[in-house]
Amino acid sequence: MKRMLMNATQPEELRVAMVDGQRLYDLDIEAVSREQKKSNIYKGKVTRVEPSLEAAFIDYGSGRHGFLPFKEIARSNFDPAAGEGGGRIQIKDAIHEGQELLVQVDKEERGNKGAALTTFISLAGRYLVLMPNNPRAGGVSRRIEGEDRQLLRDAVSALDIPEDMGLIVRTAGVGRAAEELQWDLDYLLHLWEVISKAATERPAPFLVFQESNLMIRALRDYLSGDIGEILIDQPEAYQQARDFVEQVMPQNLGKLKHYQDGVPLFTRFQIESQIESAFQRVVQLPSGGAVVIDRTEALVSIDINSARATKGSDIEETALQTNLEASEEIARQLRLRDLGGLIVIDFIDMSPVRNQREVENRLRESLKADRARVQVGRISRFGLLEMSRQRLRPSLGEIALEVCPRCNGQGSIRGVESLALSILRLLEEQAMKEHTGRVVVTVPVNVGTYLLNEKRDALGEIEQRHRISILVVPDPSLETPRFEVRRVRTDELAAEPAAHFSYQMVRPPESTAAKPASSTVREPAEAPAVHNVAPRAPTPAAAVPAQRDGGFLQRLWSTLFPHDGDRDNTPDTASRPDEGATRAPASGARRPTSGARGGTGSGASRAARTPESRGPRRRPRRSGTQGGGRVADRPAEGGRAPQPAEGGRAPQDANRSASSVPGNGANVPAPDAAGAPSAPVSTSPSARPPREGRDTGTGEGTPSTG
Repeated sequence: MKRMLMNATQPEELRVAMVDGQRLYDLDIEAVSREQKKSNIYKGKVTRVEPSLEAAFIDYGSGRHGFLPFKEIARSNFDPAAGEGGGRIQIKDAIHEGQELLVQVDKEERGNKGAALTTFISLAGRYLVLMPNNPRAGGVSRRIEGEDRQLLRDAVSALDIPEDMGLIVRTAGVGRAAEELQWDLDYLLHLWEVISKAATERPAPFLVFQESNLMIRALRDYLSGDIGEILIDQPEAYQQARDFVEQVMPQNLGKLKHYQDGVPLFTRFQIESQIESAFQRVVQLPSGGAVVIDRTEALVSIDINSARATKGSDIEETALQTNLEASEEIARQLRLRDLGGLIVIDFIDMSPVRNQREVENRLRESLKADRARVQVGRISRFGLLEMSRQRLRPSLGEIALEVCPRCNGQGSIRGVESLALSILRLLEEQAMKEHTGRVVVTVPVNVGTYLLNEKRDALGEIEQRHRISILVVPDPSLETPRFEVRRVRTDELAAEPAAHFSYQMVRPPESTAAKPASSTVREPAEAPAVHNVAPRAPTPAAAVPAQRDGGFLQRLWSTLFPHDGDRDNTPDTASRPDEGATRAPASGARRPTSGARGGTGSGASRAARTPESRGPRRRPRRSGTQGGGRVADRPAEGGRAPQPAEGGRAPQDANRSASSVPGNGANVPAPDAAGAPSAPVSTSPSARPPREGRDTGTGEGTPSTG
């Protein structure tokens, strides 16, 4: 069973792990000392417009200015006079210094690079992503394919979306009723209204809206139907998660549990060692091979070594099996470490082309579960495979690792002999300068020992040749490759006190007494202007997804033979209103009467006609009411009540439908098996046509041609 584990026992760090049984397949860590800015919304001020870069630098309240490319500036922010002369608009004409803009952090600060900003705001909800100032973007998540994609397109066309906004349906929206999608949209519209109002109340720069913390984001973005449990080991965090789930997705409240066992949560599921492997450079494979992961400034290099692998019958079989194992582990490590950018993989050489294609396919198959956008190339004639991965958040190394103060992040230091010879050459350079009286070099003890013993004659030759003195001071507080060379001029040498001995030049070591550790838990640098925005209406009851029909041949058979179809093989609740399949009424079922969900009296009389007399069936149209895309009512052939749209509630049998509603013609939904009202059904024939340009997104938050 898949579980979501949240470890919040240490206030400095919040960890969220996704496990399948006892295998860790995703990890996210949020350190309190590192403030996350991605998806935050700021009101910033243009400090500099750079036409050569086609970008502007924005002061949004951080220590480093943000980078705003011209392509990320919405036209609503352009100067009204821009483009009047015709031709291509230049950034220097579109915006000006001192202009205030509402911006969102698209990419975090990395190294010496400032944050990448955009004016195309996106607000993520449970099922939808609202783009309030980007009407041309929108559609369905790239991860949704096949029939679900078309059903969600129809559902989006039924939503009440403002004309100047775009919308993307997330993967969590699959199987959701129109009422649930409309509820999420209404909340996002309300949130945008509050943000827009707060942005006008203060001058820039300041924080307008702050993205939720890791725990809320994980529940909102990662919680899917295949996750059976959510375990949280800290009472306050559990209560916060419970409040959110109760408000947004009450149907998942039963999955949320407070873990109170004496054994630590991550230890219970044996994933601490798996987390530690994500910090290691070398990852061992079950067959005995190894994967070596190195990060550089330009790319991430991954090397596969056979090491002790002897799984195959010959060298080709061993190489193939090791590469296949490595492909699965690489896909897992990329998710755990959240490595992004360009990635180059050096597989073990394989001669048969079919083996190379098999490894490529295994890697692509393993990467399908990745939420990031991934592009995979082919294995070249040099045995290298190039791929790129979207950077969703700061990598694990950026969050938890620091640059080594001794090697400055290089991973290696210079040897004692090489460093001593380099210092010897530097001493002679300083001795050759005019008016040099003495050269003082402070070195680590091991380097000083080498110079004073193995290179004593070389030091003496330099002193005699240039008529100076060289003073070597071994300092136990220094470590290789640190050293210090100081040149003393002749006039300065005369001014030095005579009783100044060389051992007095050694700096005393720093006190090793324990210093009070400063708490890394700190308050945010700035409180957002918008916080704790609650939905205006409670969450609608979660719809029970309707069962699907069988394959194409089964639906074709049901269409050709509506009364002799596979009545016994296909459940009554499996049909959809947009399918051409028809079914005979269940045994003992009564036709819906006036006022029932099957339709009005005239609708019931139409249901009694034969299919031939009624003519061809029409595709039901969606209603554009505020209620959330309800399906126009029309009884099915054979006198059956209409089936709901995909993602709606499964209908009740005819007896229950006819007896559970008033007989006065009121449009009151019949209760379902749990006693909750079913999704309302409208009898209005009006329908709103789908908007043009609404279905152009193939990825969550990344509009592109669908």
